[in-house]
Amino acid sequence: MNDTDVSKQIQQMVRFIRQEAEEKANEISVSAEEEFNIEKLQLVEAEKKKIRQEYERKEKQVDVRKKIEYSMQLNASRIKVLQAQDDVVNAMKDAAAKELLNVSSDHHVYKRLLKDLIVQSLLRLKEPSVLLRCREDDLHLVKSVLDSAAEEYSEKASVHAPEIIVDNNVYLPPAPSHHNAHALSCSGGVVLASKDGKIVFENTLDARLDVVFRKKLPEIRKWLCGQVAA
Repeated sequence: MNDTDVSKQIQQMVRFIRQEAEEKANEISVSAEEEFNIEKLQLVEAEKKKIRQEYERKEKQVDVRKKIEYSMQLNASRIKVLQAQDDVVNAMKDAAAKELLNVSSDHHVYKRLLKDLIVQSLLRLKEPSVLLRCREDDLHLVKSVLDSAAEEYSEKASVHAPEIIVDNNVYLPPAPSHHNAHALSCSGGVVLASKDGKIVFENTLDARLDVVFRKKLPEIRKWLCGQVAA
């Protein structure tokens, strides 16, 4: 084999090695590009997932905030409705209290009412001796019906007529006055107590109004709710 042949073989080997190197380099390049694309896709997907999660988190925050705001507005509306109902109820009670002042203006009717209140109080207490308090303005009317009230109680309870002691030292507050609206007042009626003071039955017009109003309050509120709904 001469030098020319050797040179040719070397050139062939070089071309072969170069071709293999190029093919290998090409494979590496393709593989690297594929890995890069895969990694890039994974990074993109990871970033998309992160963005989606962040969006969902913010969306939930917005939803929660909306629910809280709605709940607060709803509660505020309910409070306003309840306050309005309370205002109406208080106005109704005030109007009824003013009407009570007219009861004592008719002495004939009020005298009969005082007697009934005393009899009712005696039936509640069922004491042989009681202390009675009334307004100073009502003292003469109360004394005028004491005997008939004691007699009626005696008949209804089938007992001896009780001793009724009228307190001439301590009176119930006078009727409400425009001049002193915040002072203690009483629209009429009586307060009876056992002689030892342990049992007290308040049978004033104001106390009876409170009792009636408490009993009727659910019905009044129900009616007011129906008015609001309508």
